[in-house]
Amino acid sequence: MSTMPSLFISHGAPTFAMEPGLAGAQLRALGLALGKPKAVVVVSPHWMTPGVQITATEKPQTVHDFGGFPRALYDLQYPAPGSPELAVQIQQRLAQTGITAQLDLRRGLDHGAWVPLMHLFPEADVPVVQVSMPFDTDEAKAFALGQALAPLAQDGVLIVGSGSLTHNLYEFRTGEVQEASYAKEFSAWVRQAVQSGDMTRLGQTIELAPHAKRAHPTTEHFLPLLVAAGAASAQRPVTVLNGGIRHGVLAMESYVFGLQLELEVLENEHA
Repeated sequence: MSTMPSLFISHGAPTFAMEPGLAGAQLRALGLALGKPKAVVVVSPHWMTPGVQITATEKPQTVHDFGGFPRALYDLQYPAPGSPELAVQIQQRLAQTGITAQLDLRRGLDHGAWVPLMHLFPEADVPVVQVSMPFDTDEAKAFALGQALAPLAQDGVLIVGSGSLTHNLYEFRTGEVQEASYAKEFSAWVRQAVQSGDMTRLGQTIELAPHAKRAHPTTEHFLPLLVAAGAASAQRPVTVLNGGIRHGVLAMESYVFGLQLELEVLENEHA
């Protein structure tokens, strides 16, 4: 397709790279349905900077920005090419909307980018450019950043906000909660706002949604959802990828804005 939708992806824990489960199988099916875009632009909470920065390397490294996981996870590589030309184009587009951005000639792809892309485009044959999230990003600024990136979709560029629909690291690390009901209730509230196209309500999620402060003690993993919503040429229709709850508290739900798809996911793909 020439005009791409925008995506919000819940990237879960770094082990999602090796344990795809249902969410990974859904992303694989989505990648097949979308076909190969011209490039992917990713915004991840694992690259936060004083202002907006853009990766401009031809061969971005796979950054293993985590600790305490199995050795095999650190051996994984996602050798997708970069696109310095697209990075410059993004910088110029952002400038037109009043957003100053700097090019980073050394930065690679953090796990918020490469882990979900391993499932979405496993051949690593689509150029990837990452855009940072400024430290002062709030809901309105995240939505505005997505709006500034939105015209890229008309050129076949896929815009991805990679975060987590729920993200309570304390509960994840302690393992004290099993299939927490609050994560399901929070996810259902957000899903309704997304499916109805109510961007005002979505932008007030942390104030209005049930259990929002527990689902997101800090908001950086929620804000990529606002980036993806802002980048959508149309907030509706929406394809919901309900990847379930991992580790008791991490909701793996993802959204495709502006496109309704029926994805066929086989049981053996996420065994």
